[in-house]
Parts: sequence; C-alpha cells; structure tokens
Amino acid sequence: MEQTTDQNIKQAIVTLPNKPGVYQYYDIDNRILYVGKAKNIKKRVSSYFTKSHQHGKLRVLVKKIADIKFIVTESELDALLLENNLIKKYQPRYNIQLKDDKTFPWLCIKNEPFPRIFSTRNVIRDGSEYFGPYASVRMMKTIMEIVKQLYQIRTCSLNLSQANIKKGKYKVCLEYHLGNCKGPCIGEQTEEDYDETIRHIKSIIKGNINSVIVELTDVMNVFAEEFEFEKAQLVKEKIEILEKYRSKSTIVNPNIHNVDVVSMVNSDNHSYINYLKVINGSIIQAHTVEIKKKLEETDVEVLTFALLDFRQRFDSESKEIFLPFELDIELPGVKMLVPKRGDKKHLLELSERNAKHAKIERQKQKDLIDPNRHKNRILATMQKDLHLTKPPVHIECFDNSNIQGDYPVAAMVQFIDTIPNKKAYRHYNIKTVEGPNDYASMEEVVSRRYSRLLAEESSLPQLIIVDGGKGQLSSGVKALKSIGLYGKIAIIGIAKRLEEIYFPEDSIPLYLDKTSESLKVIQRLRDEAHRFGITHHRKKREKGTIKSELTSIEGVGYETAQKLLRKFKSVKKIKESSMEDIASVVGKSKAQIVFTYFNPKKDQSKRSEE
Repeated sequence: MEQTTDQNIKQAIVTLPNKPGVYQYYDIDNRILYVGKAKNIKKRVSSYFTKSHQHGKLRVLVKKIADIKFIVTESELDALLLENNLIKKYQPRYNIQLKDDKTFPWLCIKNEPFPRIFSTRNVIRDGSEYFGPYASVRMMKTIMEIVKQLYQIRTCSLNLSQANIKKGKYKVCLEYHLGNCKGPCIGEQTEEDYDETIRHIKSIIKGNINSVIVELTDVMNVFAEEFEFEKAQLVKEKIEILEKYRSKSTIVNPNIHNVDVVSMVNSDNHSYINYLKVINGSIIQAHTVEIKKKLEETDVEVLTFALLDFRQRFDSESKEIFLPFELDIELPGVKMLVPKRGDKKHLLELSERNAKHAKIERQKQKDLIDPNRHKNRILATMQKDLHLTKPPVHIECFDNSNIQGDYPVAAMVQFIDTIPNKKAYRHYNIKTVEGPNDYASMEEVVSRRYSRLLAEESSLPQLIIVDGGKGQLSSGVKALKSIGLYGKIAIIGIAKRLEEIYFPEDSIPLYLDKTSESLKVIQRLRDEAHRFGITHHRKKREKGTIKSELTSIEGVGYETAQKLLRKFKSVKKIKESSMEDIASVVGKSKAQIVFTYFNPKKDQSKRSEE
C-alpha cells in the first residue's frame, strides 16, 4: 500500500506544471493536510520529497501525503491571495493559523434618500457605502459620537421619497424636537443640504479631518462677516470638537497619508502581527492577530500571509506599506518601505509596541489558566538566553559586602522555580581574607558553599550567579575548579553599571533586552542577595560599634549590651544608674558585674560594711 502511494506521488510530481499557483496535499482519507503557494509548482512540490527535513512535523507531513492537487494562477500574487483564502476556508492541520475568528463591524451609509448612518456586521451589496471593518468597536463608536455631535442626521427608517414627503405622510419625532434632526420627513431640510452633510461625514470617517475643518472655518467666517454670531459660534464649536478628536488620533505626522503599517514579534511557535491603518497621520484602524506556526515557517512567510489577510479583511487600498523587513512579493501599484528613521520609523515602532503588548496579554491569559506554564516558559527562556544545557530550576546568587575592608561578609540567596527559597539563604563571615578584597572573598564563599554541599551530598544548582563583572566571575570559576565542579555547574556574572552578563572564558558580555524575563529574574536574584547581605553587614557593623566599654566588660556580651543601651540610651546613664535599675533590665547576676565595673569603690565599701 505504501509503495503504491509513493508511486502515485512520483507520477503526480512528474505531471505538475512549471507555473505559479497553489498546491494542496491530501491524506489517504482525502482530508486536506496542507495548502501552499509557489512561483513554480513543480519545483516547490518536488523539494518536499527530495530534501531531508530536520523538522519533525515536516517529516510527518510528507509521510502522510497520499495525493496532490494544484490550481494554476496568472501570477505569484494571485497564488498568494488564493492560498490565503483556501487556508481560511479549510484550515488545514499543517498550515499556520490565525487565532482570530471575529466578525468586525462596519459603518454603513445606506443607499437611500436622506441616507442613514449605522453600524453593522453584515455587508449587503445594495449600493450602500461601507467603511471599515473596525477592529476596535470603541474607535467606531467614537466616530459615531463625533458625527452625532457635529451633524443633525436622521435615525428613523422611513422611506423619505420626494413623493411621500409631498403627500405629508409623516410627522416629526422626538429627535426633531430635541434638535437632533432637521425634519427632512416634512420637507424642512432639502436633499442637497443633507447630502452636503453626508459628504462631510464621509471625509471624517476616511480620516480627512483637515479638509472638513477648512470648510467649516470658511463657513464660520462667512457667518461672522454677516454678523450671524450665534451661527458662527455653533460652527466654531464643531471645529473645536474636530480639533480635539484630531489631537487624540494624530500619532506622528499629518503628511503621512493612506499608509498600512505592519510589524511582528515572535514567541515560541507563535507570531503576533500588528496592523495599523494611517490616514493623514491618524490611526483609523488597529488590529493584532496571533498566528500559530506549524512547519517552522520563516518570518517572511508569516508576515506575507498576515499582510495579505489584513489588506483583504480591512479592504485596504493604500499605496504604501511600512514593514520591519523586506518581503519576497510585489503588490501592483504599492510601495513597500522598511523605515530607518524619522516619523515613519516611529509609526513602525508604535506598531511593534502594540504587537508586544498583545503577546504579553496573551501570555498572561495562558499563565492564568496554567500557573506552571508561566514558570516553565521563563525557565525555558533563561535556558535559551544564557545558553544553558538545562532549565535553571535551582539558582544561587552570591554578593559581598564591606565598608573600607571592615566587617567583610557575603550572602547567598537561592531561587527554586524562579521563586525565592528563603530557608536556604546563607550569611558568610569572611575568614581567610584580610582587607577589602572582593575577588578573594568571592572565591572563599563559593568554595565553602559547594565544598559543604559535596560533603553533605546535597543537590547542586543548575546556575550560579555572582554579583560583579569579570573579576568576581573569575574568582567564582577558580573556586569551582579547586573543588572539581567547573563545567558541571553553569556560572555567570552580572555587572551593575550596564547590566552586562559575563560568561567564563569570554571577554565580550551579553546584553539582554531590558524587558527580558531572563534579565528580570537575574536582577531579582542580585538585588535579593544584596539586600540580604547588607542586612547582615549592618548587624555586624552595629555589633562592632557597641564594642565599647560595655562589651569589654568580662561576662557582658552583645545581647546584654543591647538591652542596656535600649533602656538607658547611653553608657553614661548606665554608669549613673543604681544596681536595682540595672537588675530590672538584665537580672541580678549581670547587673552585679556591670555595676561593679563602673562603681568599684561603692562595691568595695559595701563589702567592708558587710
């Protein structure tokens, strides 16, 4: 059976045309597996069966192919469009998929006398004009609100033919009495005047706000010259509303006219593609889709697929497209540009920020459903970013603290599954190093820590982080080599100034993106180690400063000295206190030692009396 299938495939390939078009793969049950487009159908399909494929899914697909069908097209562009439509229609298992099944609303200007304007999700080809579709319902509603504030248009569904109006079939409604309609149903507004209003509304919907403002300004000036100040004021208020709307929607430069902006960001086997429609510097459409990759499609393939879908979906006729990189296609009469600077580059960056935001939001939604997914994703990202052989489930970070060489200490903090494991935190007093020597101190604590873990046969971390640059990292490496662990545990250093990540035996640091989850985890570890170390250092420093007359008394320790100073505030007041007062704080035996030390004569006279 398998040999027969292979023979059929070989025969089918021989008969394929050397023309542009679309090919479709079917399995043995005649279910469609994959739809693809090609400049040359025969060459493209042959490549599936003559190459050795590294990607597992591609190998599985090739094994399942039992039949091949094709459709020849006039051009590669026609093939692209046909491929896009067939994928959406059949949703083959091995094609990239748009994670988006929304039906977007349109604004309709009805083909009728005194046209109504309303939103709809159903496009009826009856001569009416449709604008959209709107990815943002909020944006569409905002435009409708602007239109209602500016113009008096009817909301009724009456048949306002001239014959019906002349017969006097209708009466005005509440909207007329509220001033929201001029009463075309009773002949109080001409069709010419109403159509002029519709023309202005179309300009606003299309984003041509400037032209409407210019016309309204001329009308306002005419009213002012004719001393019709109330009418001039009403027009002025309309201009202010339009100016306010324009100020909120203008992004970069009003001279950027009729442009599509498309950008993408990747995450695992998904891509997030953002689309912006810009007219006169104002965004009138914005939408982001999630695309699931199936066969390791390239960024060019994914972006091409999404771009054509956007232009079809949003009925775009723009003559210019801003892209993050060049594509392999040409659209007739359309210029594709990869901006490098200026306002055009800013628009592309804005689109990319929207794509990143969509990616983050989608990840948050998935993490809420499966909390372990969030942890696993971050660990997988760290493994990739830091070139580790395994996910760093167990991470330990070291930091040194000293002031001019006094009271040198170190701290080690531990994260398990990116979460602090405070039970495992450790403080270290530096024992073998004299003076301020961060490198030697780091070598000592790393050596002490992992020598002990080896002796206790405890689990070792997958990653060690040292706070510092190449010097501290070299010291950590030296310590691991001395105990035979170098190469068995990954170790890196993080320098504070520019947050550089240093690797052993590599002088060039790694700079992670400031928003990188890997960098955020490393920074949290570093900051936690610093906080924990400073706390210990402060306590030790306080102990050192209390080594005054109190701790020099034989039999009086740090805790006793602390209690006395908290109560009496100073050594002077302790000297002046009675035996009973001191005993009330530290007990009779300790009080006797302290009192005798500060009052030797009183104690001797007391004994002689006895």
